[in-house]
Amino acid sequence: MNFILSETEKLLQKTAREFADNHLRPEVIERDKNAEFPAEQIKMMGDLGFMGMMISEKYGGSGMDTVSYCIALEEIAKADASSAVIMSVNNSLVCQLIEKHGTEEQKQNFLSKLASGKWLGAFSLSEPQSGSDASNMRTFAKKEKDHYIINGTKNWVTNGISSDVVLVMCLTEKNVGYNGITTFIIEKGTKGFSTGKKEDKLGIRGSDTCELYFDNCKVSEKNRLGEEGNGFKIALSTLDGGRIGIATQALGIAKESLDRSVSYANEREQFGKKIGKFGAIKSKISKMAINIDAARLLIYRAAKMKDLGLSFKKEAAMAKSFASKIAMEAATECVQIFGGYGYVRETGVERLIRDAKITQIYEGTSEIQELVIAREILGGNI
Repeated sequence: MNFILSETEKLLQKTAREFADNHLRPEVIERDKNAEFPAEQIKMMGDLGFMGMMISEKYGGSGMDTVSYCIALEEIAKADASSAVIMSVNNSLVCQLIEKHGTEEQKQNFLSKLASGKWLGAFSLSEPQSGSDASNMRTFAKKEKDHYIINGTKNWVTNGISSDVVLVMCLTEKNVGYNGITTFIIEKGTKGFSTGKKEDKLGIRGSDTCELYFDNCKVSEKNRLGEEGNGFKIALSTLDGGRIGIATQALGIAKESLDRSVSYANEREQFGKKIGKFGAIKSKISKMAINIDAARLLIYRAAKMKDLGLSFKKEAAMAKSFASKIAMEAATECVQIFGGYGYVRETGVERLIRDAKITQIYEGTSEIQELVIAREILGGNI
């Protein structure tokens, strides 16, 4: 793998950075404070091709590889982690799943709108009782002729309120575990489908998270994604790619923490000199820089393996586990370097800690990542 970005990749990075600096960064503190969804900015990201980066141009995507996606996503996450997770879910959990498993009719009906940014997608696997045991599912889709009747509740759905279409995993057969789970594409406005209130979250407050309710919701058989019983396998394969996206979100938060720390250390004076001259500050910044580079290399490795069609489950889990850890560490050190000024909303660095924490939880907790890594290394013997 070439560790130097190509001219095309540099241009992509520059485009994403300029967009983030000009359109995401200026009002990010206010959006965080008010839990405001960045609707205008997400539309602009769609116009730039950021909402379906890895999807074929045939279906409205940008036709780029996963490494390019990570390059752009890091720049978005640096400025606004909320916008980054909205972009990540639409790209890796929704668009790629439909392109890989959908029928041509589904791709034409849904993927073209999602990949171009005209529509926004959401992904719904978790339920109130399930937690990390995602196959512990109660939402049930009963087959009736050429349609299904769905009843149940889903939760922790990113983009749930603002989305136009949701990929939903439901039971279609009981008492057979994950082999009874099937995936459906469900449009907003479908009778019997409703969303709950927006969750009041610690971080990534600009993205909306909610419960979904299904009350005798009638869904056409044409909206089933893949075969009956393959839904959980589809979900898990999709999460491997999603974890690269969350790792990249964490990387962006960590890099923003480093950049803010360096800038402040070169400006702030104490005891007659810049605080960057003190050994303690130098140590913090050097450790941040080492960890950030290591995280980026882990992410790029997983992304490159995905692009080559190789198994990348372990590599994606490693990238997410490490990147989310160093994001929390870097954000905490950034606040420490800022001192009291880092603890107030005005400077915008306390938000980095709040945004970083979720990267250790969603799309598989850090503990789950360790289990995945161990299973891959030990050959599934644990």
